[in-house]
Amino acid sequence: MSLTRVVLSSGRSVDLAELRLSSTYGGMLEGYPCKPVNDMRIRGLVRTAERAFPGTPVHLVPPAREHPDQYAGAFGPVEILPSVACVGLFSSTALDPAHDPVSYRSGLAVVWFQPTPRVPSGCDVEPTLRELPWERLAQDHEL
Repeated sequence: MSLTRVVLSSGRSVDLAELRLSSTYGGMLEGYPCKPVNDMRIRGLVRTAERAFPGTPVHLVPPAREHPDQYAGAFGPVEILPSVACVGLFSSTALDPAHDPVSYRSGLAVVWFQPTPRVPSGCDVEPTLRELPWERLAQDHEL
């Protein structure tokens, strides 16, 4: 049973089987949000998804990066990502029409950021998440 179903802009329905939410800057003890810190956070989330879902392709939805301050600190200008980091496992019908639809599903692990800690649902999803090119990114697997 899935947590929710998301409808991509292509019209394909994908089921969200697992979702991990975390604060983008939770646990940041010193420094400030900047490109090097954000790049480390993003790489860490991608590695987390790869370890959590071995054998499943992982895709990063490039996050929006805000630059609210024109002053640069020691690591460059302030750069802020949306406040909630998400790692989700999605599945859908098989991509290959030759695969038995009962025995095969397609899957994709996705890393994305969003402004609030809500579960994406239906068509009410971050636009960048709805634009996933599922047919290019996902991979079929036998159940």
